[in-house]
Amino acid sequence: MNILITGGAGFIGSHLCRYFISQGYRVICVDNLFTGSRDNIADLTGNPRFSFIEQDISLPLYIKEPLEWVMHFASIASPRHYLSYRIKTLKSGLLGTYTCLGIAKEKHAKFFLASTSEIYGDPTVHPQTEEYNGNVNTIGPRSCYDESKRSAEALTYAYQYEWKLDVRVARIFNTYGEHMQIDDGRVISNFIVQALRGQPISVYGQGAQTRSFCYVSDLIHGIEKLMNADYALPMNLGNPHELKVIDLAKEIIRLARSDSRVEYFPLPEDDPHRRRPDITKANTLLKWAPQVSLEEGLTRTIEYFNRKLNQERDAHS
Repeated sequence: MNILITGGAGFIGSHLCRYFISQGYRVICVDNLFTGSRDNIADLTGNPRFSFIEQDISLPLYIKEPLEWVMHFASIASPRHYLSYRIKTLKSGLLGTYTCLGIAKEKHAKFFLASTSEIYGDPTVHPQTEEYNGNVNTIGPRSCYDESKRSAEALTYAYQYEWKLDVRVARIFNTYGEHMQIDDGRVISNFIVQALRGQPISVYGQGAQTRSFCYVSDLIHGIEKLMNADYALPMNLGNPHELKVIDLAKEIIRLARSDSRVEYFPLPEDDPHRRRPDITKANTLLKWAPQVSLEEGLTRTIEYFNRKLNQERDAHS
């Protein structure tokens, strides 16, 4: 089986590349390395079942090999990055999805879209079910990311309707683990890096907003189960354990054995107040639920970032 994975040098994409190669598949990884990193796929270099194409997926791409799956994971998902590169974020979601759907159509391949919980915006329904249409500010600062994913879903289902394309859509909630970037600006990586460096932990608002965090290995298993299911509608994949951001900060300080203090900043515009997936469909149809506890996942992730920071210090010494 040949699988094309866009964003394959990114956080989740690199885990997918590694997993499918371990299962005996051949993986074609496409990434422009804008937020991805060659370090994430360094261990795959030289593997005969792995090939890498450095290209922006929003541009036309020709693949000569037959494909069974096209998996579109290329995205500028970190607020730190998409707030600075709004047009590039929209192009990745819109033109990138269009490119990938065209490849899937040409190759008679199945198509997998990595959507996001952000399509729900700042939700007025809690927890969020797949039937909830969201509460999104279409012209707000986060709209470049939110609307790129909402439009990507619309385009995906247009291809399903007009071309009978076999599609899967995962609405991925906050995920964390190894191969996150040190400077990606996401809440867990931010808190861990600050704690390990002994810096103040940056909490926005009073930290009362909630999030739900899924360890990456659990997500990968959920993705594989969705691929193998006969189910084409959007499906939430995430961990339903909900906690306040301030409690996350305190837990990371504890696990990192840090003496960092918490520093508060104004809450950004349109920042979701609550975020928790309803995973009833994944439980029922996929027989899937997260297995890794927050403490176990955070411990592994802290160990990973500690190694990365030590390597960074050694490189500059």
